[in-house]
Amino acid sequence: MAFVSGLGVSSFVGRSVSVCRGENGGSVRSGKGVWRMKTMEEVCEVGRKRSGNELSGKVFVCKDNIDTDQIIPAEYLTLVPSVPDEYEKLGSYAMIGLPDELYETKYVKKGEMRTEYEIIVAGENFGCGSSREHAPIAIGAAGGKAVVAESYARIFFRNCSATGELYPWEVAEPIVDKFETGDTATIRFNEKTITNERTGETIELKSLGDVQPVVDAGGIFEYARATGMISS
Repeated sequence: MAFVSGLGVSSFVGRSVSVCRGENGGSVRSGKGVWRMKTMEEVCEVGRKRSGNELSGKVFVCKDNIDTDQIIPAEYLTLVPSVPDEYEKLGSYAMIGLPDELYETKYVKKGEMRTEYEIIVAGENFGCGSSREHAPIAIGAAGGKAVVAESYARIFFRNCSATGELYPWEVAEPIVDKFETGDTATIRFNEKTITNERTGETIELKSLGDVQPVVDAGGIFEYARATGMISS
């Protein structure tokens, strides 16, 4: 096993970290009724999750101990993230395992492929449970760009950066009660803060450290290529 900035490069993550370099997939109409296959560049935003210092978007609020079965149930793990239409389908099922009685608002509306919530605010131990790499990919495929949580399951945190799908920010104080689903938040990377635009409250974030450039690059293998650690 090789390591880049403390993040393991292995065959485990190797299948997903380059999903945006994957195969062609679902078809789209391209002028004069001609159909063509979608590309991963059209459906995947890995390596393009932010532009500049700020990332703004609507917030989806979760409680403590959101596990990977709730993020993406096992029945959807047969979808192949490197195939564009299957990558999109995976995103449409993101967070579908959350209990209806606790989450009346769905992360992805029924019949939609993408979410309107680019930022997830969560409590403790986000991403616990099985170590499936599909979990951060599903959120990212749906249009998610960042999670701000009180703490993470270690493997989920690593998979966020390894796949390049999500910025896994942490906070040192409880944050769930400071937001409501549907609020707009702004994350400022240089200042390491998140602001609730409805209330005006700003909360400090812990540094992403070496994780940030890895996600910026589009995952651990793209980072390794960009820094000359492995050949292109």
